Amino acid sequence: MTETRDIPVCQPFDPDPRPARFAPPKGAVDTHFHVFGPADRYAYVPDRTYTPPEAPLSAYEHMLDTLGISRAVIIHPSVYGTDNSASLDAMRETRLDMRGIAVVDDTVSDAELRAMDEQGMRGVRVNLLFGGGVAFEAAERMARRIADLGWHLQLLIDISAFDELETRLKRLPVDTVIDHIGHMSTAKGVDHPAFATLMRLVDTGRTWVKLSGAYRITAEREAPYRDAEPFARALIDYNPERMVWATDWPHPFVQIPMPNDGALLDMLADWAPDEAVRNRILVDNPARLYGFSEVQESRPTPVNVHKGGQ
Repeated sequence: MTETRDIPVCQPFDPDPRPARFAPPKGAVDTHFHVFGPADRYAYVPDRTYTPPEAPLSAYEHMLDTLGISRAVIIHPSVYGTDNSASLDAMRETRLDMRGIAVVDDTVSDAELRAMDEQGMRGVRVNLLFGGGVAFEAAERMARRIADLGWHLQLLIDISAFDELETRLKRLPVDTVIDHIGHMSTAKGVDHPAFATLMRLVDTGRTWVKLSGAYRITAEREAPYRDAEPFARALIDYNPERMVWATDWPHPFVQIPMPNDGALLDMLADWAPDEAVRNRILVDNPARLYGFSEVQESRPTPVNVHKGGQ
């Protein structure tokens, strides 16, 4: 990492993605990625935590082509604050079937929210880790405004560092999505009280978890980050109906060597070796959460391994 004006500059994404060892089913969704740049068109906020290298939509589309995925969810990143222009423009310009998650504050009008809904936005992101995000108290107010749109709140938090998480999420009028397996260090173990809280939230049927960002919680330096596997497997075994998968491309602010996206998709095969369960995570769950159309294709019949709530 190098620094400019004391703001770290991220390492670039791997420009040579490789296919995974399995072919994703038709309708598979990458539920978390960002685009960055060009900086002279989309200005970064000064209070950001990091400065990303340019990561254009064309490079992301190439990566998904390599993986064999044509559906995606763009997540508005913290470096742009509440100016969603870069994400909205990518949604207009892409050839992919795409939905999005916005970052807004109390100044956004209902008309602006409706306009973003028409363009494919499906939720609001709450970032409690990186500069440029929105405070949780503001997100609680926003939840009441987005409920009628059918949107959800997406939370970038360390579940082990957030007090009263269960109480606060249960009283929200919308579903919630937890980023990156809860963003808690694997060193704390699956027996940590915060992970038990996450499992209880998943059991409510109103909380979803992204099986992504294992390189953000691991103590290892190379995929497949085996220390993250017990967390992912525990969540999948408990309630596969509330799990979705993502690359987190272009992997901003990663502190270990840059992963290849094919290796990240391979990890899902390790975490969910049953094809029917894996297809549910890749296709059925994100279709329901983000409003993608139903895929008409013969796939293995999903098995009912749900051990949690409805």
